Amino acid sequence: MRVRFRFTKLGKVRFASHRDVARLWERALRRGSLPVALTEGFSPRPKVHFGLALSTGHESMGEYLDVDFRPDDVGGLVIEELPALLSPLLPPGLEVTLAALADRSEDSLQQAVTLCSWRIEVPDLDADHLAQEVASLLARSSVEVTRERKGKAVTDDIRPYVHLLEVADGVLYAELGTQPRGLRPGELLAAFEAPATEGLVCRTHQWISTDGARREPLAAA
Repeated sequence: MRVRFRFTKLGKVRFASHRDVARLWERALRRGSLPVALTEGFSPRPKVHFGLALSTGHESMGEYLDVDFRPDDVGGLVIEELPALLSPLLPPGLEVTLAALADRSEDSLQQAVTLCSWRIEVPDLDADHLAQEVASLLARSSVEVTRERKGKAVTDDIRPYVHLLEVADGVLYAELGTQPRGLRPGELLAAFEAPATEGLVCRTHQWISTDGARREPLAAA
């Protein structure tokens, strides 16, 4: 049986790496005495499946994790009670907000998510200059940037990855594609005519596209 969890990553815990968060989750599942399925082999590990990695230092309102449970030991497991059980076992800022059964036949989270929504503070630019940069980038048919991939410099056109870009109250809001390779907020800002650096960044949503419609991996309550 597979259960999908939605959780936040806010505050100081944003400086924990993706690997650190994985370890924190494994510890919480162990301390909660939950019947998590284990991998086979010499060093069994909990069967947990994370979604798209979040850059260290970024916050998130909606991260996702799939956990496989042993089918023979889930008789007393109440899925709706798992957020209240696990949240106190995680550091402040990692709060489990929702849990629900997941379909094991569907694509993995890393394959299924095609778009992410971001809230990006840009301390280098005031609202007017930020709006000018947004208008300039959106007017371009192609935006070529050089990014490092597997130790090599590769030039990509990132314009197809920019699905939405707007400024509200001096903050940049963006919807950026994730497939076949995700566009990071820092890479977007580096493509401005006057390259800017990111301040506080928060991933607000992750989206799965199905038949022209989009949905979250696990809708917020």
